[in-house]
Amino acid sequence: MKLTKLAFAAALGMAAFSHVNAEGPAIGSKAPDFSLADTNGKTHALSDYKGRTVVLEWTNFSCPFVRKHYDGNNMQSLQKKYGEKGIVWLSICSSAKDKEGNLSPEEWNKEIAAANAASTAYLLDEDGKVGKTYGAKTTPHMFIVNGEGVLVYKGAIDDKPSTKKSDLKDAKNYVSAALDEILAGKKVSLTSTQSYGCSVKYAQ
Repeated sequence: MKLTKLAFAAALGMAAFSHVNAEGPAIGSKAPDFSLADTNGKTHALSDYKGRTVVLEWTNFSCPFVRKHYDGNNMQSLQKKYGEKGIVWLSICSSAKDKEGNLSPEEWNKEIAAANAASTAYLLDEDGKVGKTYGAKTTPHMFIVNGEGVLVYKGAIDDKPSTKKSDLKDAKNYVSAALDEILAGKKVSLTSTQSYGCSVKYAQ
């Protein structure tokens, strides 16, 4: 019996829960600080961006749900749009060594260039400590930290849990909506949703 696309997405999301028991920080709590090297060897700490809104995007370029957003130019458009407005965008890969999505820094930089990606940085979390601290379960899994260092959104990027690029057109983008509210000086109205995608490939 074939799974529907929605059931397939849900199954992948549920698979992720077996890897991460912790739910991560609660909405309204202080976002945990961390320090990770990017694909060029530069270290980035969340605390480096005190006073600025930060998006954390868990990613894996081998995941079809991630590929939907990059092949459809959705993720890069968001990165560029909000980067120009002063938002920091940190993409994080928590795939363990020898797991799907784990790439060398050189391989990452080739992928980033090919995708014309525009994150502030792509960070490597090979041991999975940062991902597990945040309770990142899927790729993509999105988190937004406001200028006061408080977690104000976590969950899905949008309301279309599929791998179809055609779904991007009519999707309600939760991340964009939250960032627009922050930039307008408003409270984020929808703070938490169920993420969808491939499970984060943590070490067993």
